[in-house]
Amino acid sequence: QVQLVESGGGSVQAGGSLTLSCSTSRYRNNRYCMGWYRQAPGKRREGVAIIGNDGKTVYSDSVKGRFIVSKDNAKNTVVLQLNNLKPEDTGTYSCASDYIRPNCADSWSLRNYLMTYWGKGILVTVSS
Repeated sequence: QVQLVESGGGSVQAGGSLTLSCSTSRYRNNRYCMGWYRQAPGKRREGVAIIGNDGKTVYSDSVKGRFIVSKDNAKNTVVLQLNNLKPEDTGTYSCASDYIRPNCADSWSLRNYLMTYWGKGILVTVSS
């Protein structure tokens, strides 16, 4: 069973930055796609960013240009850098991973694909 653990959440004022990290146990063949998702209170979960095994990335329109997703294969870690945060970025951020479609960084996957493994999530609060 693959386990994912998020860290780095917290509270920040609008315009500030946070760095979220997701560590994962090693896949057998080390080929996987990883994504970040968030859920605001009373709203549906939405895809924020995905990075594929090939290094390709995709972002939601609401965070494009402000968030950056990257990965360290040697450490089995994916990082989401959140810049110029807005109050509407508040929510529980979860990382997820998938080995079935290791190169899943595309707009359709961001909106529709349900990855195989999920972390428990971490809270990000942005105050105005």
